Amino acid sequence: MNSGNPLTGSKVLHANLKRGRLQVEVNASTFDPEALFSFAERRNPKRAFLFVSRVLGRHIPARPSLMADSFNALAAKIPADLPGPVLVIGMAETAVGLGAGVHRALSQTRDDTVYLVSTRHPTGSQLFARFEEEHSHASSHLLHLPADAVTRERMMAARSLVLVDDEASTGNTFLNLSKALVDAGLTRIERLVTATLTDWSQDAVRHAMGDQVTSVSLLDGRYTFHEDPTADLPDMPEVGSVAQGDWTLDPRRDWGRMGVSEHRDTLAPDLHVTPGERILVVGTSEFVWRPFLLAERLEKAGADVHFSSTSRSPIALGHAIDHALCFSDNYGLGIPNFLYNVAPGQFDRVLICSETPAAAVDPALVSALNAQVIVDDN
Repeated sequence: MNSGNPLTGSKVLHANLKRGRLQVEVNASTFDPEALFSFAERRNPKRAFLFVSRVLGRHIPARPSLMADSFNALAAKIPADLPGPVLVIGMAETAVGLGAGVHRALSQTRDDTVYLVSTRHPTGSQLFARFEEEHSHASSHLLHLPADAVTRERMMAARSLVLVDDEASTGNTFLNLSKALVDAGLTRIERLVTATLTDWSQDAVRHAMGDQVTSVSLLDGRYTFHEDPTADLPDMPEVGSVAQGDWTLDPRRDWGRMGVSEHRDTLAPDLHVTPGERILVVGTSEFVWRPFLLAERLEKAGADVHFSSTSRSPIALGHAIDHALCFSDNYGLGIPNFLYNVAPGQFDRVLICSETPAAAVDPALVSALNAQVIVDDN
């Protein structure tokens, strides 16, 4: 991503949604704001709007190199003088890959970091904390206690927290998480960093917690939403499940829920591509980091690669969302999942990556995209 001249003045963008008018004022942005995000409408009565990232590879397919640029640019803004150990937490489901990318970049300059993701998929192992994201379509988050003794000790000794999400609107989720961590036993925290692609919170976390908080983002601004009180509220599908499904997870093959200090590229090591071949790599739900590493490897091998992921987030068609596929989740929870902005026939090859068995992936999705399912068995 070419930053050109970063925006330092203000820029106003808006969208007219079915339930009102959303307007944002961008105060500062490392990259062109319209290259970073766009607007969409939630199928959620609690909040009508959504800021859809163009560099996250979640709702809009993105090139792995573009995603890595955003990971690295965000990590570069994190203060270098944080006292260690440093615990980095990525927020489910949207920011688990973003958090991993930030941690990967951060771990290149220091050796005292741990990465942990919040999750809505319990592994059956010991839980460490639970917190809420009130406005979300799935409000409850779980944090597991690392099983590995060294990782667990480093986490419990953490003196700095880096909390990563795709966007901050009010800062309340960060406040809920930081309180839950302290209540669970992280009592040595001296510094807190919130790291987001887009930050609309007006420094809310620092105002609430004090000067030990630093907020970094690729874009900083504010939004106003003028809601139409006469507009109909949408019906939101039941997607808030926080439970073990029919397809249980193996903690021994974990990639982040149990805490990691390094990132291993393990998916499909023998997969070959043709230079210029148009390939879409699809992560599933929270399982996105190892699929991203695969996509990154295939792009470096010369393929024309985009990355995206399935999601439980219900979004209406329109604005940034021009196509949606709906299918059953691959964890056996019985909830709908979605894949956005991917049309059948758009790519030469589609690779759907799963941490559950291939049989758990909805055959309707596989058939619609003529896809190959790749299972994480390392």
